[in-house]
Amino acid sequence: MRSHRRLASTSSGFDRGASAALCVLTATAAALGAVPATAAPHDDTRAEVDRLYEEAEKATEAYNKADERADSLKKQVGTAQDRIARQQDRINAMRETLGSLAGAQYRSGGLDPSLALLFSDDPDDYLDKAAALDRITAHQAGELKDLQTAMRELAQERAEAAGQLAELEKSRKAVAHHKRTVEKKLAEARRLLNSLPSEERAAYDRASRSGRDEMPDLGGALPPNARAAAAVAAARAALGKPYVWGATGPSGFDCSGLMVWSYRHAGVSLPRTSQGQRYAGRQVPLSQAQPGDLVTYRGDASHVGMYVGNGQVIHAPYPGAPVRYDPVGMMPGATVTRV
Repeated sequence: MRSHRRLASTSSGFDRGASAALCVLTATAAALGAVPATAAPHDDTRAEVDRLYEEAEKATEAYNKADERADSLKKQVGTAQDRIARQQDRINAMRETLGSLAGAQYRSGGLDPSLALLFSDDPDDYLDKAAALDRITAHQAGELKDLQTAMRELAQERAEAAGQLAELEKSRKAVAHHKRTVEKKLAEARRLLNSLPSEERAAYDRASRSGRDEMPDLGGALPPNARAAAAVAAARAALGKPYVWGATGPSGFDCSGLMVWSYRHAGVSLPRTSQGQRYAGRQVPLSQAQPGDLVTYRGDASHVGMYVGNGQVIHAPYPGAPVRYDPVGMMPGATVTRV
């Protein structure tokens, strides 16, 4: 994370509670000019803290992707297991039907060789042989072919489910790895901050909380439609709520979680990550931003806020800073998405 000069206003959730983007705001460095000149010897420490916060953001985005993938895979595995159970029930019913037929033939003095399929360790091999026997009836052949097909489908579904389970385990390990990375970066940042003299730490804390939670002058800008208006109203209702890693409200938020929560009130389901949110709608120039538009930052879209008019966004910055207003130019690489 590097210091970013505030630009002039333009017209333009191991634990499910940690399932989403940390999105630590680099605006902490934006107001470092307010730090007294005596703080100069500690500039390197503050710069290192900023860098660790930015690295934590990137690790968190990787965490969120892996966590989303794990959620998707869990649903796929559950669906596959349900399908396998139904197919097994179907096969059992087919075997029972053919078994009844075998019993009837045995009582009448003989057992059709084809029905030995029921007791074969290799139904496919037996069926290939039995198909050549002229004693197999057309009806029995149809029943056996149906059973063969069902067993092949079951075997394929079991193989696919096994692959999904393996991928799920891999994704879970990735989640844990990225979570440890984030926690390590944040712990190191806190250690460095605590190493600063009390006056320096206080100055840094003031700089990192330089955003506003009061209503700024939005220049009379109005949302373009009812959906955007509902999302903006929800985001404003969250002003002052704390940043909570992985949270989607209502008592706390991370950056992408705030967008998810706000647009949920507008009846819109957004992707969980800030990277996904960048492509959740139509891209428009920053100069044409309207209230309700999503504004993602940096090339990797590791932070997101909501444009509210007159060069202002609402966002959940980072741990220790509540949901607040900040200038849309607080960070580089702003990209606007109209949902």
